Amino acid sequence: MVIDWTVVCRAYLVAWTFWAGIGLGGMGILFVQYLTGGNWGLATRRIFEAAAATVPLMSVLFLPLLLGLPNLYAWARPGDVSADAVLQHKALYLNVPFFTVRSVTYLVLWSVLAALLLRWSAGDLRRLQKFSIVGAILLGVTVSFAAIDWLMSLDADWYSTMYPPLVAMSFMLCALAFGIITLVRLAPRTELAEIATPQLLNDLGSLLLAFLMLWAYMQYFQYLLIWAGNLSDEIPFYLRRADGGWQPVATFVAVAGFFVPFWFLLFRPLKRNPRTLAWIAGLVVVMHVVDVYWLIAPPFEPAGPSPNVLDVVALVVLGVVWLAALVWRLRAQPLLARNDIRIQAALEAAHETA
Repeated sequence: MVIDWTVVCRAYLVAWTFWAGIGLGGMGILFVQYLTGGNWGLATRRIFEAAAATVPLMSVLFLPLLLGLPNLYAWARPGDVSADAVLQHKALYLNVPFFTVRSVTYLVLWSVLAALLLRWSAGDLRRLQKFSIVGAILLGVTVSFAAIDWLMSLDADWYSTMYPPLVAMSFMLCALAFGIITLVRLAPRTELAEIATPQLLNDLGSLLLAFLMLWAYMQYFQYLLIWAGNLSDEIPFYLRRADGGWQPVATFVAVAGFFVPFWFLLFRPLKRNPRTLAWIAGLVVVMHVVDVYWLIAPPFEPAGPSPNVLDVVALVVLGVVWLAALVWRLRAQPLLARNDIRIQAALEAAHETA
């Protein structure tokens, strides 16, 4: 039996990007919450901390991708570089040694940020707020460069300044949706029920709507600029993802990934109902899987999508490992951060509205 390592590496990259993205997005939401406040963060804080706690594990699980670079990237194959003037021009940045150094730097830095975030979570809120200023900047910059290195360089003849923040925004959107699903599942049986009121769910639904709109705006803005410019070094990205067999996938991402959840999130009763809000958030998470596949797979499957059993296996296996780490962290501490100076006022407000 001959193993197609390109298919294996591509499937692994899709699965790793999806699960690692939730952890990174959860860390980003924590930084935002510490800086801005809001009772919605008190209910989801431990959930996003547990998601951030998976970052060191996913950093270790990235190592197989470093071994398969020639199977993923044209710039990692000397023969392709020698035949392509664009790859030769970018070789100073896109080369295996420098790529490896950058990747390890991102992973180590994210693991350190996650470790400090979790270590100080039981301490002074002001310390966390000050740390979040630095953490948000470092995370934003490194995730942007990681998106360039790991995803955008799959199409080595293409670039977009909107692409890195778009990827980072998609991580935060998926993490928020996953956090809402987890909160709805845990609240009826845990102490989270004390604070997970219909009003708090409404706030989370409104925040999900805001994140969804920002992600969609970035998608549209990038497409509009590239379409208006119509430059030969920019349009290949969308030609690969909007022609032939990929056109239905692009349409599906737009409709089911944005318009459907956007429409339902406009209705306040649906956001205040835990079951309907969880279903909407679940649709966002599922469509994020499709979106990640749509971003990564076209350079390997130019004729159209051809998912196989390896895509499912990679997604499930990494998912089981990731979820096991998440559950372990959730069980390691109370689900309500009662040391937070804001928690008492939030509980009193929840009892008043109950």
